[in-house]
Amino acid sequence: MKKYLSLFFTSMLILSLFLAGCGNTVKEKGKTEKTQVSKTNQEARFLFTANEGGSISKINLNEQKVISTFKFDGAVHNIQVSPNGKVAAATVIPEMMNGHDDSMDMAGKAIFFDPIKDKIMKEVKVGNHPAHIVFTENGRYILVTNNEDNTVSVIDAKNYAIVKTIPTGKGPHGFRISKDSQFAYVANMGEDTVSVLNLQTLMEDKKIKVGETPVTTGITTDGKTLVVTLNKENALAIVDLASGKVDKVKVGNGPAQVYIGPGDQFAYVANQGTEDAPSHSLTKVDLKSKQVAATIETGKGSHGVVTSPDNKFTYVTNMFENTVNVIDNSQNKVIKTINVGKTPNGISIMP
Repeated sequence: MKKYLSLFFTSMLILSLFLAGCGNTVKEKGKTEKTQVSKTNQEARFLFTANEGGSISKINLNEQKVISTFKFDGAVHNIQVSPNGKVAAATVIPEMMNGHDDSMDMAGKAIFFDPIKDKIMKEVKVGNHPAHIVFTENGRYILVTNNEDNTVSVIDAKNYAIVKTIPTGKGPHGFRISKDSQFAYVANMGEDTVSVLNLQTLMEDKKIKVGETPVTTGITTDGKTLVVTLNKENALAIVDLASGKVDKVKVGNGPAQVYIGPGDQFAYVANQGTEDAPSHSLTKVDLKSKQVAATIETGKGSHGVVTSPDNKFTYVTNMFENTVNVIDNSQNKVIKTINVGKTPNGISIMP
């Protein structure tokens, strides 16, 4: 498992988690790949996966197949589409040099591209081992967690300049930003906390103790409830931000990402497990009752998860099968499996 996931761990952790168009060409350090794109490119909704094998897969959801592949020198860990759907961004970590993990001391980058035209717009150097990347809803900032540096890079969404680097807890990894763009909630994998970042002051307000090996967070649209996957505890922490009370719901083995669906009724937890003992399930948690509503069979090593804006489907990356599962939320079962790039990790859908 370490060969897939060790890029995103601090040395203190015991467990490891962790793109043209028709006639268009995407280049990265001399590498070139052309892919024919569907004629419905302008109308379709797209899904993107970040593949640690060095690529991004673009899926046309009308056709339910990969139509473009973006190639990179390095591991692509996370990907997000902006709230207005006009920009997509991914984190890329330099590839290993001469068989050694020299990337440990090499800064990573954030790649910004046009998700319709498949054109790279900008590359921004960030910190060591960038993990997740998220846009604020108000269109002001893009944030990147730097796992090895224990920091978050704050990028101006208009000119792509880094405006601030905010210290966090140890091993910052997955995070979400409140709907009002006021706070970012960063899971610190190297300790048992979530850093609450104030996006007005661009400082850490406080840390919330949640449990062992927090990997990713989610926040309800009203900003009142925080959810956090606890990898080592095989649980989802549900935090009442007003009272500070933490409830824990048992999920599958080695939970990775969590995504709160439209309406804030359910949180969807992808259970990854390990390479030797991969999990193959998605846990659907009712946030009101704090109970498991369904356990859905998936592929091996489920990691990234996102729901469609209409809440009809959930999409899950399976790291150890190089696939994405399409889940019908009304049936709570997989209805389609799509082959993507090597070791798919993060996932994002156009709004």
